Amino acid sequence: MRVGFIGLGSQGGPMARRIVESGYETTLWARRPESLAPYADTAAKYAESPAELAAVSDLVCLCVVNDDDVRQMITGENGVLEGMNEGGIIAVHSTIHPDTCRELAAAARERGVSLVDAPVSGGGMGAAAGTLLVMVGGESDVVERCRPAFSTYGDPVVHLGDLGAGLVAKLLNNLLFTANLALAENTLALGAELGVDPARLGEVVSHGSANSFALGRVVSAGGSLDRIGWHAGALLNKDVSLVAGLAASAGASEGITFITADVSLEQMGHPR
Repeated sequence: MRVGFIGLGSQGGPMARRIVESGYETTLWARRPESLAPYADTAAKYAESPAELAAVSDLVCLCVVNDDDVRQMITGENGVLEGMNEGGIIAVHSTIHPDTCRELAAAARERGVSLVDAPVSGGGMGAAAGTLLVMVGGESDVVERCRPAFSTYGDPVVHLGDLGAGLVAKLLNNLLFTANLALAENTLALGAELGVDPARLGEVVSHGSANSFALGRVVSAGGSLDRIGWHAGALLNKDVSLVAGLAASAGASEGITFITADVSLEQMGHPR
């Protein structure tokens, strides 16, 4: 399988390198030429446009930021669908609205191209180590064709169901993470008021039944959500808002997870 990769940021970059170094014929494209410089020591090829990249790829992976970016890369001028051959596959690793993927899958289907949603969790370090969690939605046979390539940077690679299911799972994951940030911050602050050093409390809880990934992030940030908000507040706001829209469309109540997530967003300076 020939693989094309678009979106060479802090997470996508290491993912692309894992693909190249696993022996796949890989083509890269980036808006900024300097984004391609780190791959000069690899066998990766470069394309002049997403369409040119797609023309020489059986699988095109997208790891760009938002819905509009994904639409532009796939259906825009010189986009992936202008160049991709019938039977090709597009994998959307971005965390966007599931309906956006369904809309783009319909456009791809008209060209004989399949699309799967495959958001990831684990950051750049996870990508570099090959331990990203890859959450996939799409037709089983298409997902299985992608699995070997996904497995170069992902472990586990989980097929959750039909198109959009991977994105729903990723959004729910990020909703719970956001809520857990407020719970961790509040618990550490309460510990300080009760005379327990927050850093030592975090060390203890990280080995107990209440441990969470969010706790580790809050402890490393000194017990405050300020730094986390600066780095990730806007993205977490986007994801919580997206899953809130999904819940509203389904007639589901938001409940305590949303209430607590909203506390986190407010403390990070990114209220919903």
